Amino acid sequence: MPLAAPRTLPDNPMLRLRRAAALVVLAVGLVLLSSAAGVARQMDWGPAFALQCLAVYGLGAACMLAGLRGHAPHARFGAANALTLMRLAMIALLAGLVGRPLPSDPAPLAWAVVIFATVTAVLDAADGPLARGQRLASDFGARFDMECDALLVAVLCLLLVQFDKAGAWVLAAGAMRYLFVLAGRGWPWLARPLFSSWRRKAVCVVQITLLIVCLGPVIDRAASQAIAAAGLAMLAASFFVDTWWLYRHRRSREFQI
Repeated sequence: MPLAAPRTLPDNPMLRLRRAAALVVLAVGLVLLSSAAGVARQMDWGPAFALQCLAVYGLGAACMLAGLRGHAPHARFGAANALTLMRLAMIALLAGLVGRPLPSDPAPLAWAVVIFATVTAVLDAADGPLARGQRLASDFGARFDMECDALLVAVLCLLLVQFDKAGAWVLAAGAMRYLFVLAGRGWPWLARPLFSSWRRKAVCVVQITLLIVCLGPVIDRAASQAIAAAGLAMLAASFFVDTWWLYRHRRSREFQI
């Protein structure tokens, strides 16, 4: 009697995508853990620093995996999303600084933050062209990139307060994206898709740049507050434009630009 052929699992592109993404999440997480442990030893911050970094990264990665279906029909995670995930880890490393005791002379640490945050922001320019070059561009990738930018803004605002470069009011810039999303739960028209806008992208880049500049030790608190206030006003104006556009089109079946 002939032996039955071995059964094979059906090819499931979504399952393969999830497995590939999970492997990248794990690999980047290990790099983050090693880096955070090194920084903690150097600064004598103890294990709380690494745990805080991993918590931020883990939460972001979990949200990313939950929305992975939006990357369909692509079955590959892709180098662009892996780069964005690395940016998330770098932002998590910055987030680990929040609440840590500052040294007696915080200038060297502030310069390190400025340089590291600048590299993190510059890498944002690479993932889009990389995704298009590999023909793996998706709404998921664009959303993942945008949420990382929003998280970077929030972390930089927290660091501005920690380094005493601005008052607590600057946290409004970091909270604006999350308040907008939360408001969409109560008013569904706020959660509808927006048209692509270079204005929105430019405001994001300028906002991040201004916050990094404010952290520079050569910028005194008065100048830092003025720069941060200008950035907050610009960001608020951009959100107002989008909110007003969504309100005007709230009864439309389709958004038309």
